[in-house]
Amino acid sequence: MPKHTVGTLEEWSAASKELLEREQELGKLDEQLAKQRQQLPWVRVEKEYTFDTEEGKKTLAELFEGRSQLLIYHLMFGPTYEAACPGCTGLADHLDAALPHLNNRDVTLICISRAPIEKLQAYKRRMGWQFPYVSSFASDFNFDFNFAFTPEQMATGELAKMVAEADDWLKDWADNVGTDLASGMAESPGWNVFALEDGVVYHTYSRTAPDRFLLAPYYSQLLDQIPDGRDADFPLRRHDEY
Repeated sequence: MPKHTVGTLEEWSAASKELLEREQELGKLDEQLAKQRQQLPWVRVEKEYTFDTEEGKKTLAELFEGRSQLLIYHLMFGPTYEAACPGCTGLADHLDAALPHLNNRDVTLICISRAPIEKLQAYKRRMGWQFPYVSSFASDFNFDFNFAFTPEQMATGELAKMVAEADDWLKDWADNVGTDLASGMAESPGWNVFALEDGVVYHTYSRTAPDRFLLAPYYSQLLDQIPDGRDADFPLRRHDEY
């Protein structure tokens, strides 16, 4: 429990009122950003991508499953991982409940990782997930949309420096997912959005980490309301503890 002050009801009410005003300002800004996000120009996807799914190989257009909008979460599970990123796993645990609501709004929600489909299927069964989980193992998709980096990219410049100067928690994280640090950091989580119109796929929006809000699992937003918050220390689970 963090250090805290103890005050009167009047002091709490005054502080709470000030906080509420700022929360309302944040809500208005969030609405403005949502509108700006929706007004981004669409970019036609010219390249043909093929993915491994539980039903066999599918193109990007086929991943829409007959709907006009495709919402993708790039879940960090690289080819050398033994298990997915714990943070991504926590987020993915909440996606199944959203499926019927999104589908009813003409949105298909899926997760994509670069690990082979067999690894993804095994992990999906292990976690009890129901959402579509697709492998881009044999595709340039993640690289083209900046959700993965090649070994050559990881070995030079700022990326190589990030690996060399990584904090201990990142090294622990790599150990927890069962891979080396460079391979682990070559994957990037985030959201990627596409639209299908008259048989043409368009890229409409994407956002990669770091992002406190769009990448946070729903329970993190619940934790933001309690005294400890989401930043309290807790042990990461190893890949063989899931």
